[in-house]
Parts: sequence; structure tokens; C-alpha cells
Amino acid sequence: MIPLIKTEILSKGWLTLGEFTDIVAISQMTPGPIAINAATFVGYRILGLWGAVVATSGVVLPSVILALTVAKALMGRREHPFVSGIFRGLRPAVVALIAAAGFLLMPDSILSLSDLLVCLLTVALVLLTRVSPLLLIVLGGLYGIGAGMF
Repeated sequence: MIPLIKTEILSKGWLTLGEFTDIVAISQMTPGPIAINAATFVGYRILGLWGAVVATSGVVLPSVILALTVAKALMGRREHPFVSGIFRGLRPAVVALIAAAGFLLMPDSILSLSDLLVCLLTVALVLLTRVSPLLLIVLGGLYGIGAGMF
């Protein structure tokens, strides 16, 4: 979704690349998918509160309707080999999509050697320790505030 959202937002001139990168970062810290957070922000920026409501509804409603339809169809069939196979196959695909989004945003997010070091340290802490990702997000935000002051 991130490349599609990025292309649409930037091609229409709704946000700059820096603002889009900030939205992606904020979206990772707030509840909800990036599409919803980006739609809300862009809608608000273009038409204020009503723009945010309309843009968010336009992103949310189709997914909610589809999810409810699929959930109703699969209700009570989770143990079926076909259905459990689908879920088993989706897990690694979701991980790959999240990793791909990270690699896609990396050139626009790592602008200095210190940014690269923070990125590598964060990845190492996530993979090698039980440090809370929430703590790492807060620390990353503090790093960004501090880096912006100097």
C-alpha cells in the first residue's frame, strides 16, 4: 500500500516527500493502518474536519464491508485444512510486505550516518533482545527531536 499511497499523494501535490515520510512514521506510532492515517491527514489538510471524515470513510468502508463478508463466510471453518492453509500462507507474506515497506522508505528516511546507526541499533535491539518496540519508537522520536535542535 505504501508505494501506491506515496505515488497518489505526491503526484497530486497534496504533500511533499518529507511530509509523506513523516506521516508514515506517525502512522507506525498510532493505531490503525497507514492508509487510514494518511487519508485522515490529507483530507484534513485539504478540506479540514469534513475532508478528514470523508477521506477516512472512503478508505475504511470498502475494507469493513469486505472483511465482514469474508468473516461471515469463514465463520466456523477455521479448522478446515483449506482455510487454515490460507492463514498459514498469509503469515510470511505479511512479514515480507512489512519488510518491503521498510526498505522502500529507507532512502527517504536515512539521511545521515547517525540515522543509519540508529536504524541498525534499533533493528539489532528488536531482533536480539526483548526491548519493547514502543520504547524504541519513543526513543527514536526523542532522537529526532534532539537531532532537529542541533
